[in-house]
Amino acid sequence: MTRLAERIRSARTADPNGFDRRLVVPMVLGSVLNPINSSMLAVALIPIGRAFGAPPSQTAWLVTGLYLATAVGQPVIGRLVDAFGARRLYLAGTALVGLGGLLGMLAPNLWVLVASRVLLGFGTSAAYPASMSLLRAESDRTGMKSPAGILAMLSISAQVIVVIGPTLGGLLIGAGGWHLIFGVNVPLSVACLVLGALWLPKSAKSARSDTRTDVPGMILFAASLTAFMLFLTDPGVARWYLPVLGAAAGFWFVRRELGVDGPFVDLRVLGGNAPLLTTYGRQLLAYITSYAFLYGYTQWLQEGRGLSASQSGLLLLPMSVVAIAVTALTGRRPQVRGKLVVGAVAQVLGCAALLLLASDSPIWLLVIVGALFGVPQGLIGLANQNALYAQADPARMGSSAGLLRTFTYLGALLASAANAVFFRGGATSAGLHSMAWLLLAIAGLFLIGCLVDRSLRRVGRET
Repeated sequence: MTRLAERIRSARTADPNGFDRRLVVPMVLGSVLNPINSSMLAVALIPIGRAFGAPPSQTAWLVTGLYLATAVGQPVIGRLVDAFGARRLYLAGTALVGLGGLLGMLAPNLWVLVASRVLLGFGTSAAYPASMSLLRAESDRTGMKSPAGILAMLSISAQVIVVIGPTLGGLLIGAGGWHLIFGVNVPLSVACLVLGALWLPKSAKSARSDTRTDVPGMILFAASLTAFMLFLTDPGVARWYLPVLGAAAGFWFVRRELGVDGPFVDLRVLGGNAPLLTTYGRQLLAYITSYAFLYGYTQWLQEGRGLSASQSGLLLLPMSVVAIAVTALTGRRPQVRGKLVVGAVAQVLGCAALLLLASDSPIWLLVIVGALFGVPQGLIGLANQNALYAQADPARMGSSAGLLRTFTYLGALLASAANAVFFRGGATSAGLHSMAWLLLAIAGLFLIGCLVDRSLRRVGRET
């Protein structure tokens, strides 16, 4: 115990004016909880469906439950981080992750498993806005204008985990069944709790001293978003009331936020920040394509190509390797425009390559497709994160970072809806090709948006 205490004390930064390196490990570990739970499930949907005798229309709720909880939870918890500090929310969220993982391991039926995914969604919503808030506080304390290296580390940990998640999930399923992809959350949660309790500063608060939380605004935001997302999971004329309820709650939300002091989302400030709004739009488009590929391609590999879950996960390793290499090579450069353009071009090429796939496609072609999608995985999330850091109001860094993740998972929900539509009769090659045409159009729109946005030239070049 004495040696452990000495190591903990020695981990403190020698230079009191330098960045506190103790924060990096809990920040990184907490930030990977969400992407690892998002991506590992990609290869588990078929085994879980077989275990519970559930069709794809029901197992899709495992995806929807996590993303809906995350889309709502990220900005809400981010606002609480702004108001009350990062440490409390980080510890509460990571504890909830452990409970969600334990519930998933012991789930007796599919709907309990869905409930565990909802808990995981809310629990994993805390670490990223908490980390961004801590990073801003440390930057203000040390005078570090653009901590590109730390941002790159967060991006590597989150974005790359997304692409190695299916491989890890496939290996876990092969070793002990799908239960292990839920059980892995328990030791991760314990590690986050221990490191967070030891090293996160108790007094860490954002630059904003206002602790009003605008609970009615949060409820209206959640109600509007939930109604729209429930409609998108199964769109149909018979569910017309859901977008109507969403629009009504959204209208009430906007009226309240424009008229209340200390709003949950300061729409006046946000509305005047066109570059940040554009970043949110880019995030939405990029992750529709990213998650539609991640879930659609892995399901096609198993049903359309006839591979096992473990083999499908291993075939995504080239995507992981390319993403890691690209992020490592470009991560310390704060400029974002070149990264976005190259990532957009790679997305277009990857979507076009999906049109070439068939049930007898050779393995080398599958490897190339995965590698192509590794380029945008390594570039786009990193670039948008750097753009947000430069564009967001420092006093609302937590909620702004939470909103970025909200748009990420809005994209994931739309991608899940696309998978459900195109794979309604199974993950066939024809369904994959139809989805590829849609993704090609979305990737093209994303590329055009990156080319015409002049504000991107300034990000990373400011003194």
